This record gives sequence, structure tokens and C-alpha cells, in this order.
Amino acid sequence: MKIKINENFLRIKESYLFSDIAKKVNDYKSAHPDADVIRLGIGDVTLPLTKCVTDAMRRAVEEMAVKETFRGYAPEYGYDFVRQAVSDYYARRGVTMTADEIYVGDGAKSDLGNLTDIFGDNPILVPDPVYPVYVDSNVMCGREVTLIESNEENGFLPSPPTERRAYVIYICSPNNPTGAVYDKAGLSAWVDYANETGSVILFDSAYEGYISGDYPRSIYEIEDARTCAIEINSLSKRAGFTGTRCGWTMIPNELEAGGVKLGKLWARRQATKFNGVPYVVQRGAEAALSEQGEIECRELIAYYMKNAAIMAEALEAKGVWFTGGKNSPYIWMRCPNGMGSWEFFDYLLERAQVVGTPGAGFGSAGEGYFRLTAFGDRDRTIEATKRIGALL
Repeated sequence: MKIKINENFLRIKESYLFSDIAKKVNDYKSAHPDADVIRLGIGDVTLPLTKCVTDAMRRAVEEMAVKETFRGYAPEYGYDFVRQAVSDYYARRGVTMTADEIYVGDGAKSDLGNLTDIFGDNPILVPDPVYPVYVDSNVMCGREVTLIESNEENGFLPSPPTERRAYVIYICSPNNPTGAVYDKAGLSAWVDYANETGSVILFDSAYEGYISGDYPRSIYEIEDARTCAIEINSLSKRAGFTGTRCGWTMIPNELEAGGVKLGKLWARRQATKFNGVPYVVQRGAEAALSEQGEIECRELIAYYMKNAAIMAEALEAKGVWFTGGKNSPYIWMRCPNGMGSWEFFDYLLERAQVVGTPGAGFGSAGEGYFRLTAFGDRDRTIEATKRIGALL
């Protein structure tokens, strides 16, 4: 065949991190069919959608069954009622975003991978360890990716580089995988750097609902962020929409590059390559973003954070160093006895039948660390924690 492939795909791992984990677990279960394996690896939720969300979706389904209220293609940027619901959600936190600055999508992962479509061949700056999508989606496009190391010394919250260069910068807070959270001063340093160098920050706030301390939940809480930052958020982990799929990207009207409004470019990209989120899902999203929805979502979050506290308490009792678990549903622990990440993965699976995520899968700076998720069932989390404690 003479058709050329995109050879940049050959520069990334052949399979996605969580596909590798699934294969290892399936191979183990095939060899040990009676093993009771508990999964604390993939960050998928386990509690169902809340009542106000499912009630709203039922009403929307009934509308779809009536000719007069049936809807076809959704607006490319989201129905006005959802855009306004997002705007109201932020307004309750003192952040002003107008509905026309909000673009509804099918989750943070898609938008984080697609946003660089609107930029030229800019260098990308990504903290290491990192959510794999940030790196892989840019390598696929042939972009130059620079990693900035996060580690125990900086609390897995790196500061801007000393080099003054314009980058497209990915920041996630609370961070996936480390669970670390930037305070206002830390985030302000990045905003100052971006404005000084002409950089743009892609701020992933998918876990902001888990913050209970005095930390920024939106980058727009930081002065001057509107001139240098795009924020991406999602209902996946806050409202249980991992399978339902709805999120949004916010681009302030004053954010420009080369004299062109970036929101205008993103709107054009979405109109061409995206058909919108289904009406039924958007009605559920509207409900999740309402004041009643917030109350119900906080119950989900409290459940998962109790799981995190159970795991954190056990690790503290064993003297294991970790971050996260307080304002994040993830625990990022140092592997015991100098073990490597995949070595500890195998050890934990074979000796305790518990699955986590090797830190090396998130980048070279993650080697020697391990991620546990609090998104499991309570009883299973307690059992897994007992097994891990006994093994340690």
C-alpha cells in the first residue's frame, strides 16, 4: 500500500496505559480463576447518577418521544440552558463566565486532546508525571513536548521554568495522578509566567469538586488569568458522568493570539468536527449543575473522599509517604523498599490481589510511585486497604 501513515503514531506506546493494566489483570485472572481481585486502578466511578439528574433525563427522554418536543442535532457549542447552568455554577463561586464563553463537549479528555488543533506548531510544556492524554495527543501531531519534573521536593507541584519561552502549558489541579493541589500563590506564578511569555495555559479542573481546603477551584480565581488561560472541566468525577459524557471548555472573550480570539477558533473547530452532546445528557448536566444537583453531588464526593481517608489513614500508620487523599480522590504513594512501579504492581496483584496504577505509566518521574483511586465500593476499599496494610 502506497498511502502514507502518520508516523508520529509510531512515537507513542503501542497501547494505552490502562489497556496494559487490563491485560495484566485479565492474564492473572485467567491463571487464577478463583482469585478475588479488587481494582483500585482506573479512576472510574462506582456510584450511580443522582436522583435530580436521572429525573431530568427521564423527562428529556419523554420529550424525545413526542413530535412537538423532539430534538435532532444539538447545537455545536451546547444548548443555551447548559451554558447558562455552567455560568451560574461558577458565579456561585465568585467567578464570572458568560454563557457565550462556554463550549459544551463530551468530557474533558476529548477537549484536552483536541484543543491544540487551534494552535500552530507551538512547543508544549507538560508536568511529569502526567495524565497520558496531554503528551500522547501532542506527539501524535508531531509537536515538540517538553517535560518539567514534579517530585517529592516540590510536592509534585512544579514551578514555571526559568527559561522565558512561549509554550502551550498543561496544568491539572487537583492533579491526576498525584492528587497534589496548587495554592493561589503557586497558580499565580504560572499565570504570571504565561502572561509574561505569551504562553497559553490549558487548565484541567476535572477534580475541582473534591477541593475542600483554601485552594483555587478555577484558574479564573487568579488575577489576569483571563488573558492567558483556557479551562476545561467535566461532570465525570463530580457527578458520575464517566459513561454519560458531558463537560465544557471555557475560553474568555479577551483571550487572543495573533490578534485572533481563541474562542472563535475553537467554535469553528467544534462546528466542523463535533456533532454536540445529546439533548438527554445535556438535560442531566443542567440538573447536576443546579443548586440541588450540587447538594446531591457533594454526597457522592463525600463517599469517595471517605474511601480516600480510609486508605490514607492506613498508609500513615505504616509510615508510607504519599500525596493526595485530602483534596483529591487519588493517593500517590511511594513504593515500599525501593521497588519499581511495575514491580510493585505485580507484587500487589500476586500477593494481595489488589490492582493499582504504576506511577511509571504517567511518565519517567513517576517511577517508584503508585496511584490508588478512591472511586471504589466502600466495602471493597476497606478490604483492599486491609490487604495492602498486611502486605506492607
